Order: sequence, then C-alpha cells, then structure tokens
Amino acid sequence: MMDAHAVQRDPDYGMSHITSLRETEYPYLDHRKHTYLDYTGASLPSITQVEAHHARLASTVAGNPHSVSPASGTSTDLVDETRRRILLFLHAAPEEYTVIFTANATAAAKLVGEAYPFDKRTRLVLTADNHNSINGLRQYARQAGADVAYVPIADADSLRISTSEVGQALPKLNTPMRETCSFLRPRRRPRTGLFAYPAQSNFSGVQHPLSWVSLAQSRGYKVLLDAAAYLPTTPLDLSRCKPDFVILSWYKVFGFPTGVGCLIARHDTLTTLERPWFSGGAVDMVTVGREWHRMADGSQAWEDGTLNFLAIPDVHVGLNILVHTVGYDPLRKRLRLLTRWCIDALDSLQHGSGHGVCRIYGPRDVEARGGTIAFNVQDVAGVLVDEYLVARDAAANNISIRAGCFCNPGVGETVSRASKQVLRSFAQEREKDRGGMGAVRISLGIASTVGDVETFVRFIEDTYKDRKLG
Repeated sequence: MMDAHAVQRDPDYGMSHITSLRETEYPYLDHRKHTYLDYTGASLPSITQVEAHHARLASTVAGNPHSVSPASGTSTDLVDETRRRILLFLHAAPEEYTVIFTANATAAAKLVGEAYPFDKRTRLVLTADNHNSINGLRQYARQAGADVAYVPIADADSLRISTSEVGQALPKLNTPMRETCSFLRPRRRPRTGLFAYPAQSNFSGVQHPLSWVSLAQSRGYKVLLDAAAYLPTTPLDLSRCKPDFVILSWYKVFGFPTGVGCLIARHDTLTTLERPWFSGGAVDMVTVGREWHRMADGSQAWEDGTLNFLAIPDVHVGLNILVHTVGYDPLRKRLRLLTRWCIDALDSLQHGSGHGVCRIYGPRDVEARGGTIAFNVQDVAGVLVDEYLVARDAAANNISIRAGCFCNPGVGETVSRASKQVLRSFAQEREKDRGGMGAVRISLGIASTVGDVETFVRFIEDTYKDRKLG
C-alpha cells in the first residue's frame, strides 16, 4: 500500500495549481484546523467566489426581474447569461435543452413528478440505488394508477446494478394498449414510461452507466438523470448522452451559492408535461371574472415566483473556476488517487482479534466510482459501532463526516441485508429503533489533501482499534 509520501510524489496528486488551492482558496480549513470530508453533502465555497459575489453586489443595481426597469433588466440579463453558461458547461444545444432554475435538485425532481402525465398506462422504473427525492416520484405515479417497478442492486458487495436487470425492468412501450368502446371501433393508445436513476450514487460513489439513458429511450421511456453527486468531479456531455431531464444542486458542485438548483429539460419532452397549478412569474395573464390563464413561454412557465436573482449569477463564477482554474481532468486524477489510498488504508486496519476495523461498502477499486466511501466501524468482536457514535467522535476531533442512510434507503437495505420481515416491521411502525441500516460516509472534493486522509485514518485507528463495545 502507498504511504503518504508516495501519494504526494505521484504526478496525479502534485499538480501545483490544485495543490495551491487549499492555501489560496480554502484557507479557512487550516485556520480552523478543520478536516472536512463531506463533499457529497456539500462542496465548499472558494474565496474567489465569495469575493466575486460581494463585488457584484457592491457595483450593480439588480432588481426583481419581472419588470422592464433598468434594475430588472440587469437581473434578467445576468440570469439569462447564466443559463447560457450552464448549457455551454453541459455541451447542451440551446435549441434542444432549456435551463429551469429551482431551489435545489429535489425541487427539480418535484417539478417533473407533479407535471408528468402519469396514468394507468404509465410505467415508472426506479433503481434501488436512488436518493429519496427520486423515490418520491412513486407517490405521483401510484396516485395516478401507474405501475411502479424497482431495479434491484444485483451485487451487494460492489453495489452495482446489472445492465441486464435494467433491461428486464424496461419492457418496450411501443406496443399501444388497447382501449375498447361498445359503440366505437377499438382504439389503440400508446403507453408511456419514465426511468429515473442517479449518474452517481450518493451512498456508495458508484457511477452507473450513462448508456442506460439510450437503452431506456430506445424502449419508449423518458429518462430523468440525477446528476447531483456526479457533476462535482465528472463532466456530463449532453451532446452525447441525452436524457430528457437532468437535476442538480449547484452547492454540491462548488459550494456556493446554496438555494440554487436546476432542471435541465429537453424542449420536446417539456411540452408533454402539464403543470397542476400556476403562480406569479409563471404566467403571462390570468383572469378572475372568467377563470382563465395563459402560461409564460419557455423556462419562465416553470419558475415560480421571483428567482434568486442575486445568487444565480454566482453559478457562472463557480463554473469558470471549476472548468478553467481547476479543470475536471486533473481534479478527477487527484481524487481517484486519494480515494484509492483512503480505501486501502481503511481496509488494512485490523484488530488484534483478526477482525477488520472497517467494513467497507461498494467497490474497492476506483473504476466508475467517485470520491465517496461508505463503511461501518466494527469493534474487536466484529460488532458494528453505531454510525452516529462515530460521527459524534469525529466531530469531537473537528472532523466533518456524515452518518445514516443518506436519504438512500435502497442501498442501506442492501448493505444491511435487511429482510422483508424487518422492512415490514418498519412499514407497520412497530420498530422504533431503525438502526443497523446506516453507515459512515466520507467524501473527498476539490480542497481535499493527503493530510485530510491521514487525519481521518489515524482517528479511526486511534479511536476504535482493539475497542470492544460496552
């Protein structure tokens, strides 16, 4: 196994422009002696981003964009410029895709769920590895009488999902269902389907194949791709992979601003949705004497109320830093090296009893995976240490990690080998203690260093090696 010095000497780690970022853009980490390992939860804002935000506010008069005033025009121009920058970042043609601003990825998923034309002829297919913001789509589907199916996690060790099982869950929809009427000739109506999955698991870091997008579309399904955990370290090219919907939160990509997410939608698919309500900002005209309204054109019809117009332009700044200052390729190489080293270091920790200190979930290699590592700590007898105790112990050492099931119950159920009987007891609310289905999660990001990994591995070893519960 590589040691810290070997990692630091590796060309993939020692790229000067990234190494210097910790000191120049994220100095507050070392000033506070803070080991931050929760980049999948949220990335960190850079000094350049914060200064650019303050400079713009101090020099620009920007007002509510729903007007024709100079201040309104400034806001509109800045927001539209950011839309164009996002499409450029994703290699998405403006004539094919539109950018809809939301509060976060969850709000983007909700926009699709509430407007999708679910009915008894619709099939919703989800992967067992999904954030709850995607799992929640099943509520809209079931209320409309649609069929809901889950693709299981085929391998509980690697936590990867089999492409063959994805294919089995996506029967072709191009054969219409027959509707009959006693007075008219039988009529055939097309079935519809929606397939939703994450490009990268927020639990394990596993990156699922983007080829599933075209597989599903070839069988008549629309595709919603959750890119929230994927985009911080991996580029997405919508000129090659063309999902119907992409959801994301910008604070997960580069830390700032919070409260701004996006639904990236294909124009042709967006026209098949129907919003269940209207709001200020989303309509051109409304009458009360006669209940009538006309929705606004384009993305405005999907953006309720007043946009976060003072924060949205900060996305432009963050994208420039990620793409031009840092660069995806060197960042990915550096994080792959750190991730591999961290997995090896945790995996090598042993109690005197022979039990491993850590039970790691997901692949041990770094192929098709991000910098997220999920595991449980085990005591000297092989008994799992409560993940929240580990998080509290880490916090006492000024280390930020995450514990729980990370809003991803499907993977939690898989790694815990939860039986249907146990899940049934949860559903019936007989089981108040729902422990045993969570884990500890650390995740590396743009400001991560060898020192962060060393500090964390040493904390696990010093705190839990040869420790017995009770």
